Amino acid sequence: MIKNNIKRETYLKKIEGVMDSDFVKIFTGIRRSGKTSLLHSWAEELENKGINKENIIFISFESPKYNLIDNNIDLDKIIYEKTENIDGRVYLFFDEIQQVDNWEKSINGYRVTLDCDIYISGSNSKLLSGELATVLAGRYINIPVYPFSFKEVVQYKNEIEGMELTKETINALFEDYYLNYGGMPSILSLKNDESRKAALIDIYNSILLNDIIYRFKIKNIDLLKRYAMFMMNSIGQTYSSKKIKNYLKSNDVYTTPNTLLKYNEYLQQTFFISKCRRYDFKGKKLMKIKEKYYLMDHGFHHAIVEKNRLWAPRVIENIIYIELLRRGYNVTVGRLGEENSDNEKKEIEIDYVCEKYGEYIYIQASYSISSEETAKREFKPLFKIPDKYDTYIITTDTHDLSYKGVKHLNIIDFLLGDEI
Repeated sequence: MIKNNIKRETYLKKIEGVMDSDFVKIFTGIRRSGKTSLLHSWAEELENKGINKENIIFISFESPKYNLIDNNIDLDKIIYEKTENIDGRVYLFFDEIQQVDNWEKSINGYRVTLDCDIYISGSNSKLLSGELATVLAGRYINIPVYPFSFKEVVQYKNEIEGMELTKETINALFEDYYLNYGGMPSILSLKNDESRKAALIDIYNSILLNDIIYRFKIKNIDLLKRYAMFMMNSIGQTYSSKKIKNYLKSNDVYTTPNTLLKYNEYLQQTFFISKCRRYDFKGKKLMKIKEKYYLMDHGFHHAIVEKNRLWAPRVIENIIYIELLRRGYNVTVGRLGEENSDNEKKEIEIDYVCEKYGEYIYIQASYSISSEETAKREFKPLFKIPDKYDTYIITTDTHDLSYKGVKHLNIIDFLLGDEI
């Protein structure tokens, strides 16, 4: 039994749907997002379904017990020894498998030679490319694992800590989730902001050190840290090389565009940041410029960026963006064109163009639209959308501000509900 943990029912239902299929189930996500706990939770579910415990083999490559396994040959020896005398199907779990060289060959070998169901996890998106794409082409299913949603935070506080759920306690939880600690599962049991902040900084440092610096043999560590800080300071803003150049120049740092592109890719590979590309309505295509980036968990912004509360509107955007990914949408920034305003050309944007199964919804995110000027600015792009799909605006405002077919949602209602 997993202690101090909730059942993440959304994920368990996904796994249930692919259990005992020929596909290798791959769980990917940022370090400490709950992948290990999810694997243990599913192993427990298998026991509840009547699977013999000896038929469930769980290997964590972050455990000292298996830290000498660094290549597929050593891994094969252990797996074939463990499965030699087992009757019936075996269920193989490999946690943080990217630490084993040529692991793809072993996984494919087990799939072919053993009567098995395979589940693996990793903290690097490269799991889904390169050799894996060749060896297991068409034979794996990726299940992205995100930090806790706000709904899961509420579930945790209720089920694990026994918190009574009232409008007041939920509002207080959101205030803490939004402006303080975010949703990294491992910090929820910590009791004060100082310890949560320290834990988030530790996770951040381990991502930089273990997943980037060691893995990619980074020599200019200070530059990497400055670049990561720039990205955290730029959530929800249009990304441009000029902004980065000016930021680094102001800190007396000089480097090449190619180095920064590599650092950007590394931060994406570790799921620390997520790129939101731009969709041009006029050309009906994805654009390769002026994309935006968001943090996989906004708690890092609180822990590392100074004066976090000054960035509240951007944090709201970050929360909504990640929640939309969590719900299975393909999300882009919509570009509707340009207009002249005060003798300047300004782009008209839709914050989120969300696609799922060929259907679209359009969303604007704003801290508040209580003022007439702000409401006009936020509603205007939605009125210019050329098709008839549903449009929404999500804010912290608590009273209904729906207008001319655009539905307004309070952010807490959005995060706890299932309308979108």
